[in-house]
Amino acid sequence: MTQAYRVQVTVADRIKAGLALQMVAATTGVPVEVMTARARLSGAACKARWLAMYLAHVTFSWTLDHVGHAFGLNRTTAAAACRWAEDERDQPGLDRLMDRLERSLRDVLEAPRCELSA
Repeated sequence: MTQAYRVQVTVADRIKAGLALQMVAATTGVPVEVMTARARLSGAACKARWLAMYLAHVTFSWTLDHVGHAFGLNRTTAAAACRWAEDERDQPGLDRLMDRLERSLRDVLEAPRCELSA
């Protein structure tokens, strides 16, 4: 029996995906719990999750396989999300928002590490 192909996703990757989801939630008003629900998503929730997936793809230089697996989805969903987001960047307002989110996400991740004692 052949095992399904899976991209290795680390705890750090899940944290980064979660951060992208939180940032999109903060700017769209769509809660992360709604974006990550296993039920059929509303149009706004679906688009918000697609923005988070695209944000992870461009900010972290993740492959579409990696994006899909980090978000608990598949490559096909990640590819659809990124195609939609690229097309939507033709809208100046959304393009500016995505530029700001990319910069903000990089700034957070490039901040000095803080090791917390037990």
